[in-house]
Order: sequence, then structure tokens, then C-alpha cells
Amino acid sequence: MFDLTPLYRSTVGFDRLARMLDEASSFEAPSYPPYNIERLAEDEYRITMAVAGFAPEDITIEVKGNGLTVSGKKAEKTESKIEFLHQGIASRAFERRFQLADHVLVHGAGLENGLLHISLKREVPEALKPRTIPVNGVNAPKTIEARKAA
Repeated sequence: MFDLTPLYRSTVGFDRLARMLDEASSFEAPSYPPYNIERLAEDEYRITMAVAGFAPEDITIEVKGNGLTVSGKKAEKTESKIEFLHQGIASRAFERRFQLADHVLVHGAGLENGLLHISLKREVPEALKPRTIPVNGVNAPKTIEARKAA
């Protein structure tokens, strides 16, 4: 546990970062469902979650600000006449939250073989990308010729 109070006193505009560090140090992440975060390219990422037993209509993906929330809830079946001798496949409801960096957008999601793949891409606006400023040659100041005094 870190005390970030000195950081609050000596910085301006970093309160969001300090708050995120505070929350991360005090937050215990749930372990269900398991997931991977992969880097596919310089600005492309993918979150893969193991959601066996869930159908696409049971899963909700919501982006709000810089937060990504993935939740799943199985529809209640009233006519279930199945008697389990052992039930090892979890089908309980879940909610998993991810904090996205600035300019990271969700491009799509797909469910394949019990794995939910969420595609992410960082798209920095042109106005925020670094740009090179050309250096033009400066003309030397013109001197006015003076006549010599006789």
C-alpha cells in the first residue's frame, strides 16, 4: 500500500492517475471468468474471456467513457428437468470491468468456441499526433549602404 498524499500536494492535473492507483491497490479483482489481454500490433489489442456455456444474447458489452464493462447472465430456464450428478461448468452471472487508455476504442466482439474476443484499437486523433515543423532558412537582414563622409 502506497501513500499518494505527497503526490496530490505537488502535482496539478494528475489526480485521475493517482485515483486510479489508489483504486488498483485496494481493489481485489474477481477471478471469474478468466481472461487474457493480448497485444496484436503496435496499436491493436484483444481481450479474450472464457465464457463457456454463454450464448451471444447472454453477454452485454458496454463502453462508457474510458471504462469497458463485460457482463453475462444466463436466461432462467423454468422447464429444466436435468439432474446434475456433477456440475463443473460455471454458468453464474459475472461482470468484469476494464479501464481503457485514452483513445482506445472497441472495434468489435465475437464469440467462438466458448471464448469471447473483444477487439480494441488505439486511434490517436491527427491533432494529437506528433508532427514535424520544417525549419525555413532565414534571410540575412539587408544592410543599407551609407556614403562615406568626405
